Amino acid sequence: MNVTVRLGQYAKYAILLLFAFLALYPLFLMIVSSFKSNMEILTSPLGLPHSLSLENYTEVWDRVNFGTYVWNSMYVSGLSVFFILFISSLAAFYLSRYSFRWNPYVLFFFMLGLMLPMKLAILPLYMIMLQLHLLDTLTSLVILYVAGGIPFGVFVFYGFFKTLPTELDQSARLDGCNGFQVYYKIILPLMKPALATVGIVHLIGVWNDFFYPLIFLKSEELSTIPLGVLALFGEYDTEWNLLFASLTISSLPMIIAFLFASKQFIEGLTSGAIK
Repeated sequence: MNVTVRLGQYAKYAILLLFAFLALYPLFLMIVSSFKSNMEILTSPLGLPHSLSLENYTEVWDRVNFGTYVWNSMYVSGLSVFFILFISSLAAFYLSRYSFRWNPYVLFFFMLGLMLPMKLAILPLYMIMLQLHLLDTLTSLVILYVAGGIPFGVFVFYGFFKTLPTELDQSARLDGCNGFQVYYKIILPLMKPALATVGIVHLIGVWNDFFYPLIFLKSEELSTIPLGVLALFGEYDTEWNLLFASLTISSLPMIIAFLFASKQFIEGLTSGAIK
């Protein structure tokens, strides 16, 4: 029996190692290729570089103004995620903690945002931004991302708030807290798993988005990373060494963010099942 159990455990570990390898190898290959020359990538795409040099990174940073693209992506992603978390958490707190006749209708209105993709309304959105004189501005991207991210945030936060006992609110109000103080001092510290889940999901989506910047941005100095990387694709040739270097730079913030918030992210995914 012990032999059978051990064989089963070894089989599980082997399967987990296989999936880990399949998930991490493309990332490893991207980082390794960022140190190669273009000829090395074409002649030996799976091999190791002959020498480690930061020439590709310095060249892509100076040649295509990559620092500006990184700043634009950080600006748009940071503001978008902040407003998504702030607005959706307040809306979900109101809907879950206050009972009014219109609560189900307001909640259904937010849920419609999950069912209707915004890209189907790209032409009306373009005309709205044109009339508001927001075309070719980073503000237009922030507005679009916040509007598209609030429904999912409300959906997650609403379910999370429903798992918290209302006695927490009542005890805080007995101590003299108003509604916003209950949210800020009592509920918000307990929301870390849900905040990490919604934050990482939207941060990855906003950071890697190519569609909206392509439509709403025209100036090169306002380009985000996905749009700026397009400059590395030529009509007849592609500089793969610079492309892999730029992809590695753009991936580092997401990897770091996930490493710092991975524990809260996993807790947010499993908290509903545990409770």
